Amino acid sequence: MQLPPFQSAKVLVAGDLMLDRYWHGPAARISPEAPVPVVRVSGSDERLGGAGNVALNLAALGVGVCLLGYCGADEAGDAVARLAAAAGVECRLLRQPRLPTITKLRVISRQQQLIRLDFEESFREVDPAPLVGELRARLAGVQVVVLSDYGKGTLSEVAALIEACRAADRPVLVDPKGADFSRYRHATLLTPNLSEFEAIVGACADQGQIEEKGRRLMEDLCLEALLITRGEHGMSLLRSEAPALHLPAHAREVFDVTGAGDTVISVLAAGLAAGAALPDAVALANLAAGVVVGKLGTAAVSVEELEYAVSGTKAHRRGAVDMESLLRLRDLARREGERIVLTNGCFDILHPGHIHYLQQARALGDRLVVLVNDDASVRRLKGQGRPINPLSHRMAMLAALECVDWVVPFAEDTPREAICRILPDILVKGGDYRSIEAIAGHDCVQAHGGEVRLLDFVEGHSTTQLIESIRNT
Repeated sequence: MQLPPFQSAKVLVAGDLMLDRYWHGPAARISPEAPVPVVRVSGSDERLGGAGNVALNLAALGVGVCLLGYCGADEAGDAVARLAAAAGVECRLLRQPRLPTITKLRVISRQQQLIRLDFEESFREVDPAPLVGELRARLAGVQVVVLSDYGKGTLSEVAALIEACRAADRPVLVDPKGADFSRYRHATLLTPNLSEFEAIVGACADQGQIEEKGRRLMEDLCLEALLITRGEHGMSLLRSEAPALHLPAHAREVFDVTGAGDTVISVLAAGLAAGAALPDAVALANLAAGVVVGKLGTAAVSVEELEYAVSGTKAHRRGAVDMESLLRLRDLARREGERIVLTNGCFDILHPGHIHYLQQARALGDRLVVLVNDDASVRRLKGQGRPINPLSHRMAMLAALECVDWVVPFAEDTPREAICRILPDILVKGGDYRSIEAIAGHDCVQAHGGEVRLLDFVEGHSTTQLIESIRNT
């Protein structure tokens, strides 16, 4: 299976917008006021939730996204707009001065959620006409529409939205909520989880009953397809006039199921909008779900992660990459139990000493990262006239070596900042260093349980000596 051309796809997402906030910190003692842990908050972050997380997942795949929904005229609403813009999502917020932006605050300690605080009021009484009008105005520019219903009132008139999509001949995928699925009649496809599905059709003793009751529901609601997500049992796709498709789960470790349904419907929509057949788009969504449940909180799946999941092997992308791509690739490799080795240098003119040293470094682990000084930092370190080879040439030569997996540039005088972001399992430098304490970034690596190694210095090989030799001939 190959990934479809996501960059050519455009999807409209309408639904309940939320702001997910996380406060992090250690909980080292119990409160004297009540038997509850005391968390000393040391960090925080915020993410788009609800329909916003669907849009975020789509944007992470390179899909063009338009996001419609309600939020308050408040600071949390400003945060929603800011996060959407930062992700490259076109955002049309219908702001309501008398209602707050739906916000969920989670307190996290040692990667465990201790409590969640919800700040919300229903948008059910808001006039739906402006939302329906906004959706109609944008249908011509998209291939697929996603309606993300969290029961917060944004989709109180969902039938009018479905009718508008069908009139424009646009597939409409619905992530449903509540005990009345008749509201979603004539949708193209629904994506309930098993408990939501059974709340409508009754308990299902086996796969056969899921098929039987699912097909009856499709007929009652005039649906073209039904995708039931079943947790550790994978997912089941039912289509009119086609056999059922049952896909096994792919998660190796379930860390947090928050937002998994958003990932499923977003990857499904992205695949369909990019021209994939429905079974292939469902297979991609199933793989993506296996990735996202291994992350904390609402999270998007990257193209690299999806490619990695599709390949089913450790043969993911190598070569010259930027820092953000490297961090994603590092996480993928670690998920497979691979050890990351890192070294750095100018590598102006590659010589046998470099090759021997890099081969030694690679032998210490499964992936070798090489940080390379950019041209300006080489001049500061080595003086005018250096580097001999520009950064692009130096990176290309290093990336061509079989022992090197990823090459990343850095601009600072030392690589400490980059090393402290990457946090390799093993940090390596040549034997021309006298002590580990002299190696930039050693403290970060050791503080996170990594190792720092000094490798043997290869006598008789030096870029500076090589350049002097050439000049003197």
